[in-house]
Amino acid sequence: MILKGNQRAGGRQMALHLLNGDQNEHVAVHQVQGFIAEDVLGALNEAYALSKATQCRQFMYSLSLNPPQDERVSIEVFEDTLARVEKKLGLEGQPRVVVFHEKEGRRHAHVVWSRINIDEMKAINISHPKLKLNDISKSLYLEHGWKMPYGFKDKSRRNPLNYTRAEWQQAMRTGQNPKAIKAALQECWAISDSRKSFESELQENGYYLARGDRRGFVAVDVYGEVYSLSRQLAVKKKDLEQRLGKAENLPSVPETKGAVFRQVSKLFNRYTGELNAQHKQKMQPLLHAKQTMTAQHRSMRTKLDEFQKARWQKEENQRAAKIRRGFKGIWDKLNGRYWKTREKNEKESYNAYLRDQQQREDLINKQLTERQNLQTQLNLLRNNHEKERKHLIRDLSKITSAQKDNVKPHPEKDLTKERYATRSSHIQRNQNKDRCNPDIDIEPEV
Repeated sequence: MILKGNQRAGGRQMALHLLNGDQNEHVAVHQVQGFIAEDVLGALNEAYALSKATQCRQFMYSLSLNPPQDERVSIEVFEDTLARVEKKLGLEGQPRVVVFHEKEGRRHAHVVWSRINIDEMKAINISHPKLKLNDISKSLYLEHGWKMPYGFKDKSRRNPLNYTRAEWQQAMRTGQNPKAIKAALQECWAISDSRKSFESELQENGYYLARGDRRGFVAVDVYGEVYSLSRQLAVKKKDLEQRLGKAENLPSVPETKGAVFRQVSKLFNRYTGELNAQHKQKMQPLLHAKQTMTAQHRSMRTKLDEFQKARWQKEENQRAAKIRRGFKGIWDKLNGRYWKTREKNEKESYNAYLRDQQQREDLINKQLTERQNLQTQLNLLRNNHEKERKHLIRDLSKITSAQKDNVKPHPEKDLTKERYATRSSHIQRNQNKDRCNPDIDIEPEV
């Protein structure tokens, strides 16, 4: 299970993200604990109000728990992981909010703690959280027998396709996959050994090498988006300079954008529009199936909740009827019958809670399997679209490269002198011809 956490502010924004039902197919508030408010927005606003009595700005600690994609992880595992995290980070007893998200056949959890210790009215200091979370994550993979990511086994083999939220948003603006962007740039770097070969590989993938204002070496794609090579390649600046030379020798980003726009914008926009239209047409049935499935799954969960609430109320009434009242109730307390009945009711109530939770888990797991089968088809179609887009970019890059070669002067010829000599000989021949014909009145050339 991958654990990613950070200190942050913005309680309202965080609450809206946790309850976002547009980007997530299912949102379930699992727990609001330690707050006076009973809803997520009210709880995080309460945490913000409490922080105003201190000098703490980042008054929350947010954590995401992402289990392996192909594993079925129970609620108990999530809760046990949270207990470990709280103990490791010093957040035991702090108010928290737990929300589960489901998207594309995967379920993950988000947890937000208030960092404000109300007894001392100061923020809890969380030291080295990344190292501590990595330790917990490794132990979870080992305990449950999950396939451990290579990055945990060997840091040098850490997944290079991890991307930040800013990189994700940058890719979303152009409709591209951020993983594909980073993978393409890293592939170009891996198979090149000089600036010339690197530029050639970049252009075949629709990227152009340029000089950034602050980031040194950057790549500009056909959309005009700028990517920091040191960040995308995870390579230091001195290593980039060793292979590519000085960044000062490269064209600036505005110059590169202008050149890219003139070369491929018209062709690319037209061809991309046709490709996107075809992709949208092929994707439409699957998207419709996804919407229908999401609506059906939500309806089934709502019906199960209503059934469980009605059954719980009925069983609660039956348990309450076992407790006799009045003089008989007093007598039952004296002879111990009341306490035995109460203990039995508590056990039955807890077993009923576990039964309802298991029923809901069984339904969710069944729906996740159905959703993953549909997601496999969606991913296959998206991968094919990415391949077609990549081939299109390469074809357009070859066309523009060929156009450059056609207009490039030959290195062994001075075309200016050649044109001047050809024009002079042509004029001389006409003048000689006109001298042989006296009937033609020759006008001076202007």
